[in-house]
Amino acid sequence: MKLLLLEDDDLLAESLVECLRDNGYRVDLATSLRVATLLTATEHYELAILDLGLPDGSGLDLLKQWRKQGRDLPVLILTARDTWEDKVVGLEGGADDYMTKPFHEAELIARVMALLRRKSGHLSRELMLNGVSLDEANQRVRVDGGTWHSLTGTEFLLLRYFMHHPGRVLSKDHLLNQLYTLDQDAAAPNLIEVYIARLRRYLGKSIIQTRRGQGYVFVTP
Repeated sequence: MKLLLLEDDDLLAESLVECLRDNGYRVDLATSLRVATLLTATEHYELAILDLGLPDGSGLDLLKQWRKQGRDLPVLILTARDTWEDKVVGLEGGADDYMTKPFHEAELIARVMALLRRKSGHLSRELMLNGVSLDEANQRVRVDGGTWHSLTGTEFLLLRYFMHHPGRVLSKDHLLNQLYTLDQDAAAPNLIEVYIARLRRYLGKSIIQTRRGQGYVFVTP
């Protein structure tokens, strides 16, 4: 699951990227509005974390532009502007949540997870769909109330993405885009086949189905 972070403070950005990656997210970093605009024109993100004061303008202006364009990705504003008036302006400008600096990383992760759950319609930290239960906190899965199986980081990322997008045919390229960030070396498309095979060991063969020539789909009843 790939996120966009718009932050121009190098030290804070590095810390945030590390924190988000440690919690199972892939992150592309933009340090200016121009870079963020270029990234969103070509990349698909599940959520954006925006600072307001950037070298080339306000993150709020970019957010308003996104909303006018019909972009509905969840947006968390993360800024040093901490008055209630600033919060009202940010939320009325299209933000889904608003946090002020300094902050606790655990709270940031909790808010990110809450926004993503709200978007997908899952209100619990345990995703449950078609008999599959995914424990996000411990990165493990079970089927029909059976034994829990621990997942590797990539297995967890892939299954969580499928469960946030049930019934949707997802191509190999799209899935790779969610698993790897722009600063990482491109992975071979057949890597997805390897991880799909691993997930099927836990889920059975009927949950994630192949659509020949198109990709894969997490089926729903």
